[in-house]
Amino acid sequence: MQDVKSFINSNKDRLLNELIELLKIPSVSADPAYAHDVLTTADAVKQALEKAGCDTVEICETQGFPIVYGEKLVDPSLPTILVYGHYDVQPADPINLWDSPPYEPVIKKTELHPEGAIFARGACDDKGQMYMHVKALEFMVSTNQLPCNVKFMIEGEEEVGSVNLSIFVKENREKLKNDVILISDTGMISKDVPSITTGLRGLSYVEVEVTGPNRDLHSGLYGGAVANPINILTKMIASLHDKDNHITIPGFYDNVEELSTEERAEMAKAPFNLEGYQKSIGINSVYGEKGYSTNERNSIRPTLDVNGIWGGYTGEGAKTVIASKAYAKISMRLVPNQDWENITELFSKHFTSIAPEGVTVKVNPHHGGQGYVTPIDSVGYRAASKAYETTFGKTPIPQRSGGSIPIVALFEKELQSKTILMGFGLDSDAIHSPNEHFGVWNYLKGIETIPYFYKNFTEMNS
Repeated sequence: MQDVKSFINSNKDRLLNELIELLKIPSVSADPAYAHDVLTTADAVKQALEKAGCDTVEICETQGFPIVYGEKLVDPSLPTILVYGHYDVQPADPINLWDSPPYEPVIKKTELHPEGAIFARGACDDKGQMYMHVKALEFMVSTNQLPCNVKFMIEGEEEVGSVNLSIFVKENREKLKNDVILISDTGMISKDVPSITTGLRGLSYVEVEVTGPNRDLHSGLYGGAVANPINILTKMIASLHDKDNHITIPGFYDNVEELSTEERAEMAKAPFNLEGYQKSIGINSVYGEKGYSTNERNSIRPTLDVNGIWGGYTGEGAKTVIASKAYAKISMRLVPNQDWENITELFSKHFTSIAPEGVTVKVNPHHGGQGYVTPIDSVGYRAASKAYETTFGKTPIPQRSGGSIPIVALFEKELQSKTILMGFGLDSDAIHSPNEHFGVWNYLKGIETIPYFYKNFTEMNS
């Protein structure tokens, strides 16, 4: 991989500007108001892959937003790497908490990123990390150093459950045939402590609706005499955890993998500064399931969290009403062996059963996916580890992530290949939050490191 640093240094401004232009497009898959922008982004990704050197690029229509597929096949006897990423982004709400507009990218210096970070929705999740692969391909093709075949599958519905991608994968097994899948949609411990994600949590996402009276009522005339759906909903949600923050849904933990003392001791070796962790998110104490450390709570243990709750009057001033309805969005992060559809069913059955008389409850499942663990003795993992060693000068630490990429388990089932998660983001990058950002150093380091994975994987398979 000669001259990758020279390529980056010579093209730094262009590499940044191209990503900034992509980030200006509000490709929010969850909101129909942005449907045109999502389609515009798919076209932009197609053009980027063509310019980078793919021989074939196509926009594959689905029942939802399209999948951009590209390939550069150099020799059928060589290994094939399938790169997965997504071009859709989370909604930017609440807009008023952003320091700069979410779709007007700016580069600002921070304590962790003295060389600057790009602030914009999707900067890290996942446009910035996906685009590293496009630019890595450009380097390898332009310098005649692409050592194997490569395919790209970039979707536009990851943030809403990847329903149509699963159909596409099942219907295109031959087209997507590969020897390893490479994804950058995760993070690493720090800029000087590289890590490879070896586990992802699964996900079950639901919306609940509690209905009381047939209309909003005057809280003076009716208060105390009828069930208040907002009061009831908050009590029901509060009952989902006990005093030790253990989830109370019957059967929820039945298939949870309990790591051995030795495995937990290995996890504890990863660098972690509790004080720094608390400071970074502005809290004075951590909180969670009794008997587990912070890093265990957010990776190897399942969770249940309210992501949004509303009902009644929320405008300026006062309005004294008892709302007819109350709503909440709830996500459950799951660990390997917990089946997300089973957990959704368990939640629905339990939540409906604890509703008191005077209200009715409806549970609407949204989407979900299975957890995933990848072995650290595979060729793919060793190729990735060696790539990090080359560019970081140290061996990366295997680490389980608390996040979810629901499609990864399906890839293994349908395509019969392992996934390697080479993330270059940081926990402090504020993904899914206001002021999301991605370090310039991290972005360029990804472009530098990825070609070495190609080189190592090809050599290790020869």
